[in-house]
Formats: sequence, C-alpha cells, structure tokens
Amino acid sequence: MTTQLLLLAAVLAALLVLIVILKKLEGKSRGAKDFPYQKKDSLLTAAERQFYVVLQGLAEVEKLNVFVKVRLEDVVEVRKGTRNRQTYRNRIKSLHLDFVLCDRQKTAPTLVIELNDSSHKRRDRQKRDEFVDKALEVAGIPLLWLPVQNSYPVHVDNSFP
Repeated sequence: MTTQLLLLAAVLAALLVLIVILKKLEGKSRGAKDFPYQKKDSLLTAAERQFYVVLQGLAEVEKLNVFVKVRLEDVVEVRKGTRNRQTYRNRIKSLHLDFVLCDRQKTAPTLVIELNDSSHKRRDRQKRDEFVDKALEVAGIPLLWLPVQNSYPVHVDNSFP
C-alpha cells in the first residue's frame, strides 16, 4: 500500500510539473502574438557586409574602430539652449548611418561612410541624404558617399580606387 501511495504521489507530482510547464509555454506563445519580433539574419545587407570586411582591414591600419548602423543622434547632438530643441532631436534620432569610423581612445567620430544603392535615387531618400550631409557638415564630421559595388578592391597603400 505504501508503494502504491508513493507511486500515486510521484504521478501527481509529475502531472503538476507538466501543468506548470504547459502554462508557461502557453504564456510564451501568447506573448509571441503580442510581440511579433524575431532576430534578423544580419545587421548588414550582403553589399554592406562585403564592404565592412574591407573597411575593417583599412580601419585596423589606421587604428580606428568601425561601427555599423549608428543613429545620427549618437554622432551629432542638438546644441544646448537651442529653441525647440526636441523638434531638432526628433529629426536625427531615427536616422541611421551605415558606417562610422571612430578613434580608439575617445571613440570620437572621425568619418561617416554611406553606401548608396538604388534607393538613394528616390526623392524622399535624396531629401534625407541632403539633411544628413548638412547635419554632419555643420558638426564638422566628414562624410563619404560610396556607390554600392559588386566588390571593393583596395590598393596596395590601403586606399580605395
């Protein structure tokens, strides 16, 4: 009889654990419906990845760090005391730059590189590009626009053609 009670208690405990696990899984699946997010395959497009590899090599020689998909607001800021400061902040907080090269000691931006694909021919994209141009120019940060290519050859002196 004692063995049967122990067996029954073990089965009940196992059922209880199973119920708890199922409840947790049910909550997760409900959460997945409320949060329809998934991991991206890559931060960069194929062309950006190819350029990134070349850029990493050049940056190493120059003792710079390469950052990808950086918000414009992380590179420039609205001057303190500016009227309607939040309005100006809103214009830069959602724009992203393809590549930002920074010095290794302070991580201060030294150069921004944007790769131009066919989307940059659209009028809305051109207006965005003009805005980025002006914001970086005023902040004193050089900007290099490069067309997307099938490959990115590097000269012996580690410069682009």
